[in-house]
Amino acid sequence: MPETARQIADDLRALIESGELTPGDRLPGEPSLVRKYGVAKMTANQALKLLVNEGLAVARPGSGTYVRQFRPIRRVANDRLAKARWSAGQSIWSADVAQRPLVTDVQVYEAEAPHQVSRCLNMDPGAPVVIRSRKFVVEGRPVQMATSYLPAELVRGTAIAQEDTGPGGSYARLAELGAEPVRFSEELRARMPSEDERAALGLVAGTPVVEICRIAYTAEDRPVEVNQMLLDAGSYVLEYRLSS
Repeated sequence: MPETARQIADDLRALIESGELTPGDRLPGEPSLVRKYGVAKMTANQALKLLVNEGLAVARPGSGTYVRQFRPIRRVANDRLAKARWSAGQSIWSADVAQRPLVTDVQVYEAEAPHQVSRCLNMDPGAPVVIRSRKFVVEGRPVQMATSYLPAELVRGTAIAQEDTGPGGSYARLAELGAEPVRFSEELRARMPSEDERAALGLVAGTPVVEICRIAYTAEDRPVEVNQMLLDAGSYVLEYRLSS
């Protein structure tokens, strides 16, 4: 990537971050950038693609490139996992989206645990788990896919094995079963999606994803859930509040 393309992208990014260019505004087109910076058309195109790949802009064929209108979701791990939230009957997602329109596609079934999952849950290889597969769509935009694995012997026949887990979600139901989660560990990494993942999330080519694996533990240090999440990196701001 030519350095000039990065410099142009930096200038345009600064205009977006300062508010001079607002959501929905059209970015300067290639001819305008060619004239202003004295660069080749390909360099101007690369600069605009950088902003698209970062999730700051969207390209509309035949129209131009526009500042992205979707407001990023601020995911504050401490808030969404707080017992005060799910024990009061609120969903974890209410911490992320508040009143923004949310549609969730849920599939629940029982199957053998994948090797890595059985290891995380301290289960024998191939032991049965209840799998909750979800796709989250905010304001009409797919933003996350998540798959939770819970020991079948613990949750089989409960609301956790149903599409609707009830007020407070799975963690409230686990608490009712005497398996209340009291601590969590999360590992995350950024990567490029597979073609299937890109299609499922409706991602523009070149957009990365954030992969998060969370494990929930009881007070006895028993792992009771493994949740593997895949987030559209351009739709999220991840925040962790740490104290010494």
